[in-house]
Amino acid sequence: MTSVINSYPKTCDIFCTVVDNYGDIGVSWRLARQLANEHDIRVRLWVDDLRSFAKLCSEANAVLDEQCCRGVEVRHWGKAFPAVKPAGLVIEAFACKLPESYVEAMGAQAHKPVWLNLEYLSAEEWVDGAHRLPSPHQRLPLVKYFFFPGFTGKTGGLLLERDLLARRDAFQADPVAQQAFWESVGMPERMKGDLRVSLFSYENKAVADLLEAWAQGATPIVCCVPEGRVLPQVAAFFGEASFDKLRTNGVDTWQRGNLRVQVLPFVEQERYDELLWACDVNFVRGEDSCVRAQWAGKPFVWHIYPQHDGVHMQKLQALSTLYGKGLSEKAYQANENMWLAWNGDGDIASAWQAYAAQRIELDHHARAWVDQLEDNNLALNLLDFFSQVGRIRAF
Repeated sequence: MTSVINSYPKTCDIFCTVVDNYGDIGVSWRLARQLANEHDIRVRLWVDDLRSFAKLCSEANAVLDEQCCRGVEVRHWGKAFPAVKPAGLVIEAFACKLPESYVEAMGAQAHKPVWLNLEYLSAEEWVDGAHRLPSPHQRLPLVKYFFFPGFTGKTGGLLLERDLLARRDAFQADPVAQQAFWESVGMPERMKGDLRVSLFSYENKAVADLLEAWAQGATPIVCCVPEGRVLPQVAAFFGEASFDKLRTNGVDTWQRGNLRVQVLPFVEQERYDELLWACDVNFVRGEDSCVRAQWAGKPFVWHIYPQHDGVHMQKLQALSTLYGKGLSEKAYQANENMWLAWNGDGDIASAWQAYAAQRIELDHHARAWVDQLEDNNLALNLLDFFSQVGRIRAF
């Protein structure tokens, strides 16, 4: 028996391929920074699309194959993969396939790396049983473990920076800081009684009907739309054929009835958090913005990434059910119907009317939900699992 190993890794390699959105790289970049800056781990982030990464990190240079950004070594993951020594902790983000030469190098190490496949987020019950399951390599003396983010204590939890909730609370308690944020993105001062909504979505057939409901409603609504895939639909609602043409003419605001739409430039992750904190209701998409909306402690409406076989609706229902625990029946139904209608199953106008009527309870519930989640920290759970694997190997 050798001495018991009970320590965090000194080095970590995170591999990420960018598919067609910023979610994969968004999660990978957050995790890389947290491991490097909060736990003093030397992190290399391997990214196949540096242009997408540069949208999230302003100081990144999309043409440099090797650079340091905010304490993280960022490397371009090209076809010709360099000969490098594998890190002690290897994270394969969202089932991306590691370079074969790197896997061979892992197998040749005297002390094998701990190899994790960081999976997509899901609230489905089966995730509890699949979390941390091993998958031995067919040929090499390596084991890959499936690591599932999630919402229960039997999963890997969620990414949460050490000071995030304290910064959120300070921001939300400071009207001056909030006004400074609105001014920084070109927004007018808040008027008494208006409702501020952020709208971050994939293309969505329900957009026009929702905007019309807001325009005709009794409550003044200011809708903040970060630049992204839904903007052409928003522009079409206001009778504009080309949003890009409008932007070149300096137009970034539309008004109809009680609805004002303000287009925001693409913002970095930290500024996006402030947008979520400052708004009353947040429409979010995919995984990364969905999690950040939950940490904001505000009601949110989730547009899940659509899949051709429809299994995404099962995932939507699973989170709706879990998130809704503790709500009254009326508020639970209003929240679920709103999510379903936004994802194509129901009348969005009537769903919004019922949802808005439950906002007081939904506000309280959103804060209580954060209290349930905050002790299940993904980064800490990853590192604790690394130590557990080390102790097992020591015997």
